[in-house]
Amino acid sequence: MNKEKMIDKKKLSGAEILIKALKGKDIKVIFGYPGGAVIDIFNLLYDTDIDFYLTRHEQGAVHAADGYARASGKPGVCIATSGPGATNLVTGIATAYMDSIPIVAITGQVPTSLIGNDAFQEVDTTGITRAITKHNYLVKDIDEFAQIIEEAFYIATTGRPGPVLIDIPKDIQQGKTSKIESGPINIPGYKPTLVGNMKQIKKAAEFIEKAKKPVIYAGGGIITSGASELLIKFAEKINTPVTTTLLGLGGFPGTHELFLGMLGMHGTQYANYAIMESDLIIAIGARFDDRVTGKISEFAPHAKIIHIDIDPASVGKNVRVDIPIVGDAKLVLKDLLKVVKPKKNEDWLKVVNAWKEKYPLRYEKKPNVVSPQYVVECIRDITKGNAIIATEVGQNQMWVAQYYKFDKPRTLLTSGGLGTMGYGFPAAIGAKIARPELPVFDIAGDGSIQMNIQELATAVTKNIGVKIVILNNGYLGMVRQWQELFYNKRYAATCLKTGALNPNKCKKVEMPLEYSPDFVKLAEAYGATGIRIYKNEEVKGAIKKALEIEGPVIIDCIIDSEENVFPMVPAGASLRQMIGGMA
Repeated sequence: MNKEKMIDKKKLSGAEILIKALKGKDIKVIFGYPGGAVIDIFNLLYDTDIDFYLTRHEQGAVHAADGYARASGKPGVCIATSGPGATNLVTGIATAYMDSIPIVAITGQVPTSLIGNDAFQEVDTTGITRAITKHNYLVKDIDEFAQIIEEAFYIATTGRPGPVLIDIPKDIQQGKTSKIESGPINIPGYKPTLVGNMKQIKKAAEFIEKAKKPVIYAGGGIITSGASELLIKFAEKINTPVTTTLLGLGGFPGTHELFLGMLGMHGTQYANYAIMESDLIIAIGARFDDRVTGKISEFAPHAKIIHIDIDPASVGKNVRVDIPIVGDAKLVLKDLLKVVKPKKNEDWLKVVNAWKEKYPLRYEKKPNVVSPQYVVECIRDITKGNAIIATEVGQNQMWVAQYYKFDKPRTLLTSGGLGTMGYGFPAAIGAKIARPELPVFDIAGDGSIQMNIQELATAVTKNIGVKIVILNNGYLGMVRQWQELFYNKRYAATCLKTGALNPNKCKKVEMPLEYSPDFVKLAEAYGATGIRIYKNEEVKGAIKKALEIEGPVIIDCIIDSEENVFPMVPAGASLRQMIGGMA
């Protein structure tokens, strides 16, 4: 009997079972923050070869685990203590849930004998996270613990992926059992459908053959299922233009001649026009959210809809669907390619290409400020697209979506469903750990970066060379844009400059010293490098300099205070009603 089997015959504590299971699943990286209710777990982590990253806030830990998962395709793991530690994970768990990201979140809990007694740092973690996890567990019996861990990883990574939480009372961590191995997984009611119905797939092929103006509408499911290469083959075989959601960017090459860019509120004009004129939409791994459809009653009025998705609850949820196909996008596309006939679609492509030529994305380069769109283009050019880009949420996110041509999957990390400010920087840290060979940028606004700026300490301490590019306009930019366009320029509570009490001071570009905080000094305070630029002529040099520096760098780009994101479909309007569009 070898040494490992002898150890298995011994009784193990709950904490030991957890560490053993994590190592058995080849978990090499964990993000988190210690506390009294998880100190037994951390005491064992101290002696393992698992790389533990101490973030400066639990929200940073869960976003980093999320970024690690998106960049690597492997589940992300984070740990926090009970009470406030657990509640600080909530926003990150909800972010992962909305975007279908596999995370296993481990939280400590007060001893089982104190649960429900308002004990110190007690909170009903499973109750709080029930609606934002794919599944969660409160471990009440140590004999079930090994099986629970096995199920948690299985649920998080199969079917439509998502976050799973395991809440572990302190006495479970310290108690001992001889039941240290999991058995076969058999979860009643959880049987994801992977293979699509062949009758429906053949029917879809018939619809595609008859269509005169088809459009492929791809979402994040393409990337999750690893179907990007099959999507290219499918689109080229039927010569059909492709548009994607925000989370689908990278799932189809941004430089491909059939690509239309993103659709929806800040999508390209030609993608929105194509959808509105289409007679057949082939939706793959997308869920028709309101940022995509605009006014739902006027969405794609002439189109039949084929909807391919692994989650049956998403099919037909927001729009009428003519051919539902439940299954894994990669497997369904594989079957569809076998039965669909090649098409030319020459007349339709002429129309679409004319729109692309007539209504390109465009912006004005203004003097004495940095153009945010130009910054995004320069990062793409200098890295040749061989980089990972994380974003915060707001204007910075939309400029990246519009002007960075993502050619590869898992190169864009962004909070699509929940729209979480503060997501990008810790997610970029997770991505850099997952893919250290690639440059990783976080493109941020001066508002959103401050949501988790404390993670600069994490990056500096561990020498994680993330480059943070702040598009600094002294505002909460996207809200300010809505106030300008729909609230008569009443900039209520969106000015971030030192003159914020006088709203007029926010109406023009002020001296840099009036921007708050001074991001160059802030970077230096943490031990990072700070660079500030004021003109487009300085952009390329700053990016190249940042890439030459091994550690984290902040590039503070002073942009026009009233720079807007166009085109734009107002909330609740039809996709035809674009500001900056032809309608």
